Amino acid sequence: MITKLPRWVEVGGFSLACIAGATNAIGVLGFKHQAVSHLTGTSTLLGIAVAELRPADAAHLLGIILSFVLGAAFAGALVGGAALQLGRRYGVALVIESLLLMGAMYLLLADSTFGHYLSSAACGLQNGMVSTYSGAIVRTTHMSGLFTDLGTMFGAWLRGHPFNSRRAVLYLLLILGFVLGGSISAVLFDKIQFHAMLFPACGAAALAAIYWGILAARTYRKRLSDRPDRSST
Repeated sequence: MITKLPRWVEVGGFSLACIAGATNAIGVLGFKHQAVSHLTGTSTLLGIAVAELRPADAAHLLGIILSFVLGAAFAGALVGGAALQLGRRYGVALVIESLLLMGAMYLLLADSTFGHYLSSAACGLQNGMVSTYSGAIVRTTHMSGLFTDLGTMFGAWLRGHPFNSRRAVLYLLLILGFVLGGSISAVLFDKIQFHAMLFPACGAAALAAIYWGILAARTYRKRLSDRPDRSST
């Protein structure tokens, strides 16, 4: 049940949302107002470009969409499941995300549009890592679904259904993380331009290290618990 959600999930979700919000803010500020952490606006722009017979723009937007899908596909192949479960290869996925963001930074500094594709692939990879936990939809790269879920939860509560405060707290933390990441990147982008991508890239690498630390600690505790008690012999 979501009421038994471990604290590391909330902290991790907040951090991932912060990374996505930071990446998306750099995209909006530096890619001609092009979001990369979600595809709703991109799909709309693609439709407009097709209608206005702008093949170069349409090809670029399609590349961003395909990059996101490829990132999510890679996450599915690497992690092996949509439901959050400690022990899966999230650390490897986070390191790859960090490398993609670093690559995007260098390409963008060189004025290459391929940086847009790497940024989008990184967000697709992150979004594909985790979709659900104990029945809660965990979205870290786009916020529309979270606001929708909060609204429907509040509406159900008005009809007399119990309000799941723990799930609401999780959703609010994800929203706060996304907004905070965007704010930090906006300040950094104003000062150092595309070097601001170091913030989400280093954040993803740090999360990988923390995740591996959690796994190591769990393995150590398990070995201690499995060790025979010699004092009783």
